[in-house]
Amino acid sequence: MDKKIRVLLAKPGLDGHDRGIKVIAAALRDAGMEVIYTGLRQTPEMIVDAAVQEDVDAIGVSILSGAHMTLFPAILDVMKAKDASDMILFGGGIIPDDDKAELEKLGVAKVFTPGAPTEEAINFLKKAVAQKGSDEKIM
Repeated sequence: MDKKIRVLLAKPGLDGHDRGIKVIAAALRDAGMEVIYTGLRQTPEMIVDAAVQEDVDAIGVSILSGAHMTLFPAILDVMKAKDASDMILFGGGIIPDDDKAELEKLGVAKVFTPGAPTEEAINFLKKAVAQKGSDEKIM
């Protein structure tokens, strides 16, 4: 039996718009993944601590506040500090294409924008976790 993909979802910062992340949570759960949703107003430290405690494969964040160029790098920094860089960090929000490219250079695995089909996130996670698993077996 294959191990279920475990995903932690969070809303960092002061952004209180949570409809999109709840839609993603339901879609991932319907696709057979285990989803932990930490809720609104999470700090990068709270997000990574919960991810480490829950031993997740991926961390997904939703940022609609415009603070994506601050929050994503802060989460990546905490992931490095807590030795959690093996977890996949992805997210979504209202993020300009130039910023998306920059975030992906920094280490965010994938950035989704409003209107992206939920199936796209599901397929991305399945592929990314499978790839991560095969990388771990090779090493």
